[in-house]
Amino acid sequence: QVQLVESGGGLVQAGGSLRPSCAASGRTFSMYAMGWFRQAPGKEREFVAAISGSGTFTYVADSVKGRFTISRDNAKNTVYLQMNSLKPEDTASYYCAARSNNMQGYNKPERYNYWGQGTQVTVSS
Repeated sequence: QVQLVESGGGLVQAGGSLRPSCAASGRTFSMYAMGWFRQAPGKEREFVAAISGSGTFTYVADSVKGRFTISRDNAKNTVYLQMNSLKPEDTASYYCAARSNNMQGYNKPERYNYWGQGTQVTVSS
């Protein structure tokens, strides 16, 4: 079992930055690939970014490429999402998720076994 707790969301003006983080329980954090997804009201949950267990491989959705970066610190059991140049359309609840360290289907939420409760990101224009 892995428990995930997100923090670091908030309200920011367009063009600003935020860095949500996701803390995981357990001693085998490096065995899990991690992902960030987001969901806006009335929309489906969409992939944002993913990272392999060692941090060697990262993937970012085209909609946030060049603005968002995913990273992890396995010593702290934490994964981060650095969000720069935020836009109003980035407004959503952001969720971190964990799965076995297999990056196949990394952008599909149904491939992840564990989810956090989400953190709200609101970008004002």
